[in-house]
Amino acid sequence: MTTAKNVMVIPARRRLGNTVQAEERPKLRVAAYCRVSTDSDEQATSYEAQVEHYTAFIKQNSEWEFAGIFADDGISGTNTKKREEFNRMIGECMAGNIDLIVTKSISRFARNTLDCLKYIRELKEKNIPVFFEKENINTMDSKGEVLLTIMASLAQQESQSLSQNVKLGLQYRYQNGEVQVNHNRFLGYTKDEDGHLIIEPVEAEVVKRIYREYLEGASLLQICRSLKADSILTAANKPHWRPETVKKILQNEKYIGDALLQKTYTVDFLTKKRVKNNGIVPQYYVENSHEAIIPRDLYMQVQEEMVRRANLRGGKDGKKRVYSSKYALSSIVYCGQCGDIYRRVHWNNRGYKSIVWRCVSRLEEKGSECTAPTINEETLQTAVVKTINELLANKEPFLQALQKNVATILNEENDNATNDIDSKLEELQQQLLIQAKSKNDYEDVADEIYRLRELKQNALVENAEREGKRQRIAEINDFLNEQSCQLEEYDEQLVRRLIEKVTVFHDKFAVEFKSGVEIDVEG
Repeated sequence: MTTAKNVMVIPARRRLGNTVQAEERPKLRVAAYCRVSTDSDEQATSYEAQVEHYTAFIKQNSEWEFAGIFADDGISGTNTKKREEFNRMIGECMAGNIDLIVTKSISRFARNTLDCLKYIRELKEKNIPVFFEKENINTMDSKGEVLLTIMASLAQQESQSLSQNVKLGLQYRYQNGEVQVNHNRFLGYTKDEDGHLIIEPVEAEVVKRIYREYLEGASLLQICRSLKADSILTAANKPHWRPETVKKILQNEKYIGDALLQKTYTVDFLTKKRVKNNGIVPQYYVENSHEAIIPRDLYMQVQEEMVRRANLRGGKDGKKRVYSSKYALSSIVYCGQCGDIYRRVHWNNRGYKSIVWRCVSRLEEKGSECTAPTINEETLQTAVVKTINELLANKEPFLQALQKNVATILNEENDNATNDIDSKLEELQQQLLIQAKSKNDYEDVADEIYRLRELKQNALVENAEREGKRQRIAEINDFLNEQSCQLEEYDEQLVRRLIEKVTVFHDKFAVEFKSGVEIDVEG
C-alpha cells in the first residue's frame, strides 16, 4: 500500500531589497535618484525641488530608512557615461547598501531603452526594485517590465524628437549666418554683452605672432617652443603648447573674420557621437561674420606654405622629403644635378669631424648616380654672404629690377575674377533654396557650387601669392635702402628673411632671393 503524497505549500515571503532577516521586519534602505538635463535657472529650481521632495518623501515613511539622494545636475539622460551620481548609486546597490530606488519618472532615470532595461534587470537580479512615481510603476511587479519597455521606448522617441528639433533650430541659425563659438578656449577672441565675437587684443598679438613665425620658416614645434619659452599660455591657460594646437590656429578661417558652420555633426542622438562633416550634411560658410585678426591674403599665404611643406619633394623620381626648418638653409638648398634637397650632417672622415651639407639621394640611396659635391657648412654660408654683399654692392640696378617686378605683379592682378564668382554663387544659393523647398533634386546645383568655390579658392591663392611676392620685394627693397655696409658674417635670421633657394653645382652656387632676383657665385 502506497502512502499518499502530502504536498505542503510554502508561501513566498514578501521581501524587498537585500534584507535577509524578514521576520524582524527591518526598515528598507531607500534612495532617490534625481536629474535635470540643462543648466538653466528654471531647471535648477526643478533640480532643487526634486531633492527636497524625495528627502521628505523617504523620511516621512516609518518603514523606510533614508539611504541618500543621488542627483545629477545638468547632464543628459540619453546615456549613463557622464552621470557620476547615477553610476555611484548603482555601485551602492551592487554593494548591498540600498534596497529600493525611487525616482520621478522613466525619462528622469533614462531616455535610452537599452540602458534603462539593462540597469533595471541588473537591479532585479539583486532583488532591488525601482519605483517610478509619475508612471506608478514598480519594477518588481509582474506587469512592471512590460510597462517599463513601452514607457522607456516612448521616452527614447521623445529624446529623438527633441534632438531633431535642436538640429532644425541650429540649421535655421546657420542659414541666417548666426555664428556660435565657445570663446572660452578660442585664442584671440571673447564675446561682448550681446554674445558677438570681439577681439581680445593681448591674445590677438599671440595669434599674429604664430602666423608671422610660420611664414618666416619656423616649424610647428619651433613655434610651440618659442611660445613656451616666453611663458605664453594656450587658450586653455596651459603652459604646454602642442603642434596640433598651432596647426589648428593656422587653419582656422575664423581668424580672417569668416566662419564655416557645421564642421561636424551628430551621428547618434543617444551616444552624442560627433564626426567630421565630409559633405554628409550641409555646411554654411559665413564671410565677414566678425572682425578679423589676420588679413585674408596673409592667411592664404599660410595655407599655401602648409601645402608646400607637406608636399616637399626632391630627386629625379620626385620622392617625398620631410620639411625641416631647424636651420635657415634647411629645405632650401638643392642639388643642381638630381634636384634633391641637401641635408646637414655631422661627418667623420678618417677621424676628421666636420659639419657638411650633402645631397639626400647620395645619403639614402646605395649606388646613387648623383655625383653632387659634399659642401662644408662654412663654404656654403660664405657663398650666401657673398651673394648678399654682391646685392648690396650693386643696389641701383637691383632696385630698378625690383620696381619692374612690382609693376609686373600689379598687371597680373585680377580682383574681378572673385567678384564674378561671388555673383554666380549668390545666384546658385537662391536656386538651391528654391529647389530644396520644392523637394526637387539639387545635385547639379550643389556640384556647381562646389566647382565655383574651388575656383574662388584658387583665385584667392593666386592673389595671396602675388601679395606675398609684393611683400617680399618690399622687404628686400627696405633692406637695400637701410643696409649701409656689407655683411661680415653669416646671419641666420637675415637668410630666413631674404633667401628663397640655393642650388649647388660643381663649380658654383645659384642663390635665388625671395624677390625673384638670382645671383651666381663661384663654388
